Amino acid sequence: MVQHDPAWFEAQYNNRARVSEAPEILSRWAQASVLARSRMTCVLDVAYGDEPGETLDVFPARQSGAPVLVYIHGGYWRALDKADHSFVAPAFVQAGAMVVVPNYALCPAVTIGQIALQTARAVAWAWRHAAQYGGDPSRIQVIGHSAGGHLAAMLLCCHWKTVAADLPGRLLAGAMSISGLYDLEPLRHAPFLQADLALDAASVRRLSPAGFERPRGPLIALVGADESEEFVRQNRLIRERWGAGAVPVCQALAGLNHFTVLHDLVDPAGGAHRHALRLLGLARR
Repeated sequence: MVQHDPAWFEAQYNNRARVSEAPEILSRWAQASVLARSRMTCVLDVAYGDEPGETLDVFPARQSGAPVLVYIHGGYWRALDKADHSFVAPAFVQAGAMVVVPNYALCPAVTIGQIALQTARAVAWAWRHAAQYGGDPSRIQVIGHSAGGHLAAMLLCCHWKTVAADLPGRLLAGAMSISGLYDLEPLRHAPFLQADLALDAASVRRLSPAGFERPRGPLIALVGADESEEFVRQNRLIRERWGAGAVPVCQALAGLNHFTVLHDLVDPAGGAHRHALRLLGLARR
């Protein structure tokens, strides 16, 4: 890795500082999520495990046999909540999916490794219970944003039998990572993160998907073209490491930053939304 000072890493990875309208956008997400929960059929705060924070929200499909979208929120593993991201559900339920939005415990109370295991348990819950909510357990896809994008890539590489013996060897049909983080080494050098994340060289190796054996895929890797050089580099990196067979789509979406890229995901006219529909098998022909 090229040597840079801490201020450079701060500028590259501190998205709230980079995007002046970030507080307003996060507020709009929360308001839109309240509205979504008030207008949709949903089952909230379902336990998927025994630990604090191991709950999820379910937005049932309108017809049985639907693909299942598990959406994993970002926040650098240390912030935000599933309740801030219900706004993702309406467009995909309307398109024909079942949507699951899990919570996970946050750093520094837990480690990133523990969070990865929590999200694996949430996906395992979706596999076991999808049919109750109109979902097809053989059609589970994960979409994650930022730290959630990192977790989506981790889940694509998961050895599911080590999570629970009843799970299939290949549980996920595919994944999409939006503004994902695949090499965690730079985060060790960003002062605003390191106190909470407590990364060291060993945990970076263990938790960086760019260093993993390529999964059977597919992973769709997207990033906003207006994001920092490092986020754009991270997006290219996973294609370089895993290859086009595992990462068939690796794209920077024009005119979008680290936050507005999620607006593109939920906009039926957005490029990220169209990629998600293809991943889910719901693309219009």
